[in-house]
Parts: sequence; structure tokens; C-alpha cells
Amino acid sequence: MKTLTKEMQEAITPSMALNLLKEGNQRFVNNLKINRNLLQQANETTDGQHPFAVILSCIDSRTSAELIFDQGLGDIFSVRIAGNIINEDILGSMEFGCKVAGSKIIVVLGHTKCGAIKGACDHVEMGNLTALLTKIRPAVDDEIQTKENRNSSNSVFVENVAAINVNRSVKSIMERSPILKEMIESGQIGIVGGTHDISTGEVTFYTETMNSVSH
Repeated sequence: MKTLTKEMQEAITPSMALNLLKEGNQRFVNNLKINRNLLQQANETTDGQHPFAVILSCIDSRTSAELIFDQGLGDIFSVRIAGNIINEDILGSMEFGCKVAGSKIIVVLGHTKCGAIKGACDHVEMGNLTALLTKIRPAVDDEIQTKENRNSSNSVFVENVAAINVNRSVKSIMERSPILKEMIESGQIGIVGGTHDISTGEVTFYTETMNSVSH
């Protein structure tokens, strides 16, 4: 597998970038990982990197973007935080990844059975975690389908909140970053939300969140 060069990165469209991730996830699910010389890739990226995607995912130990999308060194920017939430520093990182470094797609990736989502559903308060979970609370409030057992013991409720949280993060990126919004609206980059099933490894992208990415 060739290490991405600037020329290769520039030739990738947002829709191509999404397909690269989909194909990589299929390899992961089928245990058909591409054979890479990571040491060679480390050497070849010494003087510069040209990742094609910025992926915001959770810190969950089972949700490593490089692994579940079968990508190598220099392929993606991986932003990880509990609950795949958005804050000012993450927005700045995404702006760097896309505007400065040339990435072609932003992915907000949630996952099943997320501990941060469960914590928000249960109104957990603990040290600095309290402020983080507060950022997920609007997604809990937006889940209006569930009338009873609105807590982490209700798996359907948890997964509904997780999906809403991803959608809210996608929307927040558009609303809070004029730089990224302009790039998305002009078709320079795409954005999409999705979820990673930790049981199967499969990633499902949310069609309704796609912007500047062909369906």
C-alpha cells in the first residue's frame, strides 16, 4: 500500500474519501487487512503528511479509527475524545486538518454501548467528567421516543441518544466553524456521521448527515 503523497491526496474527492473508508472497514470486518510496511511509511512521511480524512471518534479502546478503517501511517487524522463531542480545540484541529493539511472528509464516529453516552443518560457527575457529559446532555433531552426507563439499562434508549449525539456534533461543526462550513458548502470537503458496532466491527454511515459527499 503506497504512502499518501500531496499529489495523491489532491486527486481524492470527498466521495472518493468516503469510499476509501468504506472499503477499509469492509477489509477490517472480513479480517483482510492490507499488508503495509509501517516502518517504511514512517520514513516516507518524515518530511510531511497528507491524510485524506479527519475522523472524530471516542476514546473507547475498541474504536481505533486506524484499525476499523484499515488505514496506515499518514492516512488519517484521528481525533479522540470520550463521547465524540465537539469543543473549540477539536474544531481548531479539524480546521488544521482540512484547511491547512488538505484532508477531504470529516467523519464523526459514534459507537455502540458507549460509556460516555451511558454516563450522560444516567446523569453521572464526577470531577471533570461532569463538564464533558454536560455536552452530551442535549442529545439525551432530544431523545423523545423513549417514555420509560430513560437510563443506561435501556439499550435502545442509549443507542438512540448515541445517534442523536453524532448528528448534533455534525451540525455543531457546520454551525461553529465558518472555515469548515465554507469548505463543505463549496464541495472542497465532505462531512458525514456514523456509528461503529463494537460487536461486528462494522461502520454504518448516516445518509441524512452527508454533506458534499455523493450518496
